[in-house]
Amino acid sequence: MIVLFTDFGIDDPYVGQMKAVLLRVGRADMAIVDLLHRVPDFAPRAGAHLLAALQAGFDRGSVFLAVVDPGVGSDRPAVVLEADGKYYVGPDNGLLAVVAARAREQRSWRIVWHPERLSASFHGRDLFAPVAARIASGDWPVAWLAASSRLQHVLPADDLAEVIYIDHYGNAMTGMRAAKLPPQARLCLCGRAIPPARVFAEAAAGEAFWYENSVGLVEVAVNRGSAASLLRLAPGSPVAFAD
Repeated sequence: MIVLFTDFGIDDPYVGQMKAVLLRVGRADMAIVDLLHRVPDFAPRAGAHLLAALQAGFDRGSVFLAVVDPGVGSDRPAVVLEADGKYYVGPDNGLLAVVAARAREQRSWRIVWHPERLSASFHGRDLFAPVAARIASGDWPVAWLAASSRLQHVLPADDLAEVIYIDHYGNAMTGMRAAKLPPQARLCLCGRAIPPARVFAEAAAGEAFWYENSVGLVEVAVNRGSAASLLRLAPGSPVAFAD
């Protein structure tokens, strides 16, 4: 299985172009899952915390093709990471670093292969997709990879106290794991104290609250409304504890 995780969006041709390469290089019956194509633009650090949370729903052996790559075409390394039995193919710019930091076991390789056609601006299609397709097909590309001691761009395993994603409802997902917060903690976003609730129905209509979402992260929401609009939130908005 290949799992796609990008900031490409779904209105442009990039996801389709990448899938065409995956199906051409990999097995015709290979499963491809569109996990998320709305990772905040140009934000590997936010993407790193999203990826670390979302990958838990996939089995060992899954191959994540993860591309949030504002440095594409530069000298940033291209890598393969194996972390707790799952594989991640993408840029070494921090996007894979939280997965690596939290893994019990990990190995990494630099991608040293250069295809005949390598667009300076689209490594997702030309470089990462062929590597991911071969790994997912059980055809380990030995000649394409060089073992590396660790990723070049390292991030801590700690949580990130800021908004990392806003869904189409206006719910604001943070990089904080709910299990690490006191259950009655009040959070502060944009100068407003936000109380906890277990589910949406525990809050009055139009009321802001935070809760533990389905992947274990702290998420700020408004019952029957948009937290992003009410609180003027965006990816990168800081989260603090209220006094």
